[in-house]
Amino acid sequence: MNIHEYQAKQLLKQYGVAVPSGEPCKTVAEAKAAAEKLFAAGHTLAVIKSQIHAGGRGKGTFTHGFKGGVKLAKSVDEAVNFAENMLGKTLVTVQTGPEGRVVQTILVAAAEKILKEFYLAVLLDRANSRPLIMASTEGGVDIEEVAAHSPEKIIKEWVDPAVGIQPFQARKIASGLGLKGDAYNGAVKLIMGVYKTWWECDASMVEINPLAVVETPAGKEAIICVDAKIGLDDNALYRHPDIQAMRDLAEESPLEIEASKFALNYIKLDGSIACLVNGAGLAMSTMDIIQHFGGMPANFLDVGGGASKDQVSAAFKIILSDPNVKAIFVNIFGGIMDCNVIATGIVEAVRETGLKLPLVVRLEGNNVAAGKATLAASGLTIISGDTMADAAKKVVASVAA
Repeated sequence: MNIHEYQAKQLLKQYGVAVPSGEPCKTVAEAKAAAEKLFAAGHTLAVIKSQIHAGGRGKGTFTHGFKGGVKLAKSVDEAVNFAENMLGKTLVTVQTGPEGRVVQTILVAAAEKILKEFYLAVLLDRANSRPLIMASTEGGVDIEEVAAHSPEKIIKEWVDPAVGIQPFQARKIASGLGLKGDAYNGAVKLIMGVYKTWWECDASMVEINPLAVVETPAGKEAIICVDAKIGLDDNALYRHPDIQAMRDLAEESPLEIEASKFALNYIKLDGSIACLVNGAGLAMSTMDIIQHFGGMPANFLDVGGGASKDQVSAAFKIILSDPNVKAIFVNIFGGIMDCNVIATGIVEAVRETGLKLPLVVRLEGNNVAAGKATLAASGLTIISGDTMADAAKKVVASVAA
């Protein structure tokens, strides 16, 4: 689950991480009040940031022509003008696609005087089965670019999950970033807090980009999280009802929301061949082989290892809600899964939905003979694939035809 920037900063603040003062606003009146409070406190600049689950906001364009989803305001009136051009309007960025996202919330925050930008993130290194802290002196840019062109500028520190982050590790990272004095001391505390946020919130990733050294009104240096992104592990959300309440359904695909109600792992894609598969690895392979034979997958859909007939029926309805779907490829390997349960669910779903699209089914594994017999006895027009490659060829051909 993803959350907005302002929500990420709220979580970080709970664990002692320094963030700019600011407030989320859903109306222009709220934005005006927040801006007045900032300027009254002595700040000379306020940043107005559109809150959507997509990157590239600053370089984005609203469909009514207003450019930029992140703006610096020098006055309350300017902040109000930006709020009027953002709230309720559709912002298109490189990550939203041409349809864009409607901005329902903006963050009105203090725009600090930035002296230096850095990158900081905590994630799970699956290869080493340990948390990994990554930092770089190259902040404000995509870390992928740094990794590709200047990998030596990325600092990596692995944490023993049994004991957690140790102060010397935070000091090591702060030194590696070249920090000194107040900024160094602040960074050590901040790094410890960012790691604790990642650990305590069961996050999959906490990314601070940029992490910045700023000049305080008193003329001293301090380090704060100018921007923050947190992704949460869905499997652990039951332990965090407060975080679960942060979920913004308006930022998610309606089909993905419906799939989550049935514990289906569904991600909508842009192709025309829908996939219904059990197991994430097999689902990825299914998408690959569809593309290998010239087709384009319309979705990633993993029904899991023990799907019921109801889940299969729900999966079909979700698939058919996508107008781009021209054919369906069911690819099941029955380990724990009973192929006959899947076959029964397929038959019921086809009859219930009145399916007219080509349906290609490949079953293999546990109770496969009974599953194939159920499909054959249904009297429905179902194309059988003997192998994964055979089924992929047939579903691609059915779309072409």
